[in-house]
Amino acid sequence: MSVEQRLLVTAYQDAADLEQHAAKEIARVITTAINARGVCFVALSGGETPRQVYRHLGADPLKDQVNWNKVHLFFSDERAVPPSDSQSNYGMVERSLLSWVGIPRSHVHRIKGEMDPSLAANEYETELRAAFGDKQLRFDLVLLGVGEDGHVASIFPGTEALDEQIALAQPATHPQQTIQRITLTFPIINSAREILLLASGKRKASIVQRVLGTATPTPDLPATMVRPAEGNLHWMIDRDAASQIDPTIRVILH
Repeated sequence: MSVEQRLLVTAYQDAADLEQHAAKEIARVITTAINARGVCFVALSGGETPRQVYRHLGADPLKDQVNWNKVHLFFSDERAVPPSDSQSNYGMVERSLLSWVGIPRSHVHRIKGEMDPSLAANEYETELRAAFGDKQLRFDLVLLGVGEDGHVASIFPGTEALDEQIALAQPATHPQQTIQRITLTFPIINSAREILLLASGKRKASIVQRVLGTATPTPDLPATMVRPAEGNLHWMIDRDAASQIDPTIRVILH
């Protein structure tokens, strides 16, 4: 099946509607994975839209619909800061989701942003492989956002992470910011069974249009390189973010 056949674009009424439905979709994918394989491996993203999604996921009624004992949570990227820092993706997920659900703490696999980024990336790859054990190294779900420059996770235009073919995690640097990062790479991202890519607001309309309108993956727009080899890519966006999409692209209006 081609990437195009696996692509689904759904536009919701507004950001609040998107956030609620994204939380429901995450719960559905988790439950489906557990029913099929007895466990679910998920990589979470940072960002404001995901933050609101996690709040819905960690509240009634969804939090009790997920068997959190069977879930392993990872992170698509992290800033090189300690977990107590306000910019920590782990810290955000802890406050918005983890403190509200009964997931075993041994199932939460954070990137150690307080370490040297190269060491943290190496350690995270080791932890990834250990957590999957003898199971196929394949996430059931990867949640991503898209930046206005087209980046996903911490894979930015013009950076080394774009070309990585072997390592599962590596250091990354934002072109305009001083804080270093650690990111998962495309080999592990694109092996996922399901990828949800979230975008909301008029500020994201231009980049959504550019990415969805680009037929061939290009390093100038890292989001165009999100191409699950044997999985599904679902863009979940609101109508503001969808407002500039070419009419030839099929968008399901919710």
